[in-house]
Amino acid sequence: EVQLVESGGGSVQAGGSLRLSCAASGFTSDAYTIGWFRQTPGKEREGVATISSSDGRTYYLDSVKGRFTISSDNAKNTVYLQMNSLKPEDTAVYYCAADLSGWAHFRREEDRSVWYEYWGQGTQVTVSS
Repeated sequence: EVQLVESGGGSVQAGGSLRLSCAASGFTSDAYTIGWFRQTPGKEREGVATISSSDGRTYYLDSVKGRFTISSDNAKNTVYLQMNSLKPEDTAVYYCAADLSGWAHFRREEDRSVWYEYWGQGTQVTVSS
């Protein structure tokens, strides 16, 4: 059974930092893409950052480039999202997701939530001004 467990959310002031963690288990494939998505009430879920295991390719939402960094620790089966210089508009529920089919990477559509079969429960990030 695939499981994704997020941690690290919380409340910070603008300009602060947080590191989200996604602990993965039960993967049946060595080729997969892990993505961080976020969602606020009334808005569609958007892809924030992704990383693919096959070649390390990463994707970043334009608004987070230069501030967020996605990384993976294969020994710990954990993917991290380091978030620096946080802004109030980064406030959202952040979800970790996994695509084990390879379609997100193959189609170069890692930012599209439709390709991800497995999702974590989400963690709240709140940035105050």
